[in-house]
Amino acid sequence: MSSNSIRQNFLLTTFCILLMSLPVRKSAHDVNKETLNFLNGHRNKSGATTKGCNNNNNHQLVTTPPCQKSTTIQAPTQPSSPLKQDSLVFSDQRLQVVYSVIQKFKSIITSDPLGVTKSWVGSDICSYKGFYCDTPPDNNSAIALASIDFNGFQLSASTLDGFIDKLPDIALFHANSNNFGGTISPQIANLPYLYELDVSNNHLSGPFPMAVLGMTNLTFLDLRFNSFSGAVPPGIFTQNLQVLFINNNIFTQGLPENLGNTHILLLTLANNKFMGPIPRSLPKALSTLTEVLLLNNQLTGCLPYEIGLLQVATVFDAGNNQLTGPLPFSLSCLEKVEFLNLGGNLLYGMVPEVVCAGLVNLVNFSLSDNYFTHVGPLCRLLIQRGVLDVSNNCIIDLPFQRSVVECAQFFATPRMCPFTWFHSLIPCKLPFQNSEVSSIP
Repeated sequence: MSSNSIRQNFLLTTFCILLMSLPVRKSAHDVNKETLNFLNGHRNKSGATTKGCNNNNNHQLVTTPPCQKSTTIQAPTQPSSPLKQDSLVFSDQRLQVVYSVIQKFKSIITSDPLGVTKSWVGSDICSYKGFYCDTPPDNNSAIALASIDFNGFQLSASTLDGFIDKLPDIALFHANSNNFGGTISPQIANLPYLYELDVSNNHLSGPFPMAVLGMTNLTFLDLRFNSFSGAVPPGIFTQNLQVLFINNNIFTQGLPENLGNTHILLLTLANNKFMGPIPRSLPKALSTLTEVLLLNNQLTGCLPYEIGLLQVATVFDAGNNQLTGPLPFSLSCLEKVEFLNLGGNLLYGMVPEVVCAGLVNLVNFSLSDNYFTHVGPLCRLLIQRGVLDVSNNCIIDLPFQRSVVECAQFFATPRMCPFTWFHSLIPCKLPFQNSEVSSIP
C-alpha cells in the first residue's frame, strides 16, 4: 500500500472517531419528559407523596382515598427561582389553588426563628409543617387543605389578610403565640367549613371581628391576648359557640343583658375594661361553667345573690374591679369552688360565717384589699389555715389592715345595694340546713 493511501485511511478513521464523540442534541419534548421522570423518581425515593396517595405522613387526620388525577403546571419560559424551573404536580386541583396563597403569605413573613417555612416548598402541600389535609365535606374523593396549626411557631407577619380568607376548605385555624399583626379580614365570613379560629397571643388590633357573627359552623373562637378594642357585639353571646375566649384585650362596654341567655360552655372576659354591674341573669346562664373569670375589669355595683347558682364552678374570680356592698350569703352554695377571689374591690361589712362554713372545698379565698370590718370564729379558722386572706381591710383586731383614717374616709360615703333583702337568701340546701331556701339574719 502506498504512503498516500495510508495517510488517507488514517485521516478518515480520525474523522469518524471525532464524529462519534460529539453529543447528540435532544428535542425539547425529550428533555421535559426526562426532567419529569427524574422528579417523579426523586419524589418516590424520598417518600414525599401527598396525603391523597395514602402515605403514612404524621400530618394526616384521617385515612384518605387514592390519589386524584394529577394537575400539572408548566414552568414559565424564564423562571425567577429554581423552584419554578421545574413542573409542579399536585394530587388535587384544590391544593393547586391554595399553593399560590401559601407562597404569597410566605413572602411577607419577616421572622421565622424555628425555620418552619423551609418546608413550604414544592407541590406536596400536605407535608408542609403546620399544614394538614383531609377530605372536604362536599367531595369525599378529593383532597384539600383542611387544617392549619401554627401554635408556638413564633412567625412574624404584618397581616393575616389574604391568607386565612383565601383558603376555601379550611376548617381549623390555630395560630397561638406568634407575632401576627393587622385585623381579621371580613372575608372569613365566606369560609363555609371554618369551625375553630384561634389567633390568641398575637398583635392583632382593631374592633371585634364582626365577620364571625352569623358563621353558623363556628364553635370555637379564641381572641385572647391581643389588642382588640371597642364593643363586643351582643349577638356573639347567643351564637352557636361552645368556647369564647376574649380576655386580655381592650374591650370597653357594659356586660350585655343577653349574656344571661348564652349557652357557651367556656367563657372568659377577664383583663378588659368591661363596665357596669354583673347582670342578675348571668350566674344562671353560666351555671354549667366550671370557671368564671371576670377579674381585672371595671365592673361596678353589688354582687347579685344569684351568684350562688354557680354550683359547679371550681373557680370564681371577680378580683380587681369596683364591686361594692356586703357579701351575699348565697356564696355558701358554691360547694365545689376551690378558688374564690373577690380581692381588690370595694366590698364591706362582715364576712358571713355561713360562707366560711359552707365552702368546704376551698383552697384559696381572697377578700384582701376591701373594707370588711368583722370576721367570726369559723372564718378565723380559715385565716389560721392560710385559706382566707383578709389583709388590707378594716378589721381592727387583725394585723396588716388599712389605717383608721383610710377606713373612715371610705365609710363617709354611703353605698347602697338594691334588693338588699336578697343578700341573706341561700338558694341551695346546705348540709346543716333542713329547708331548701333559708334566711340567715
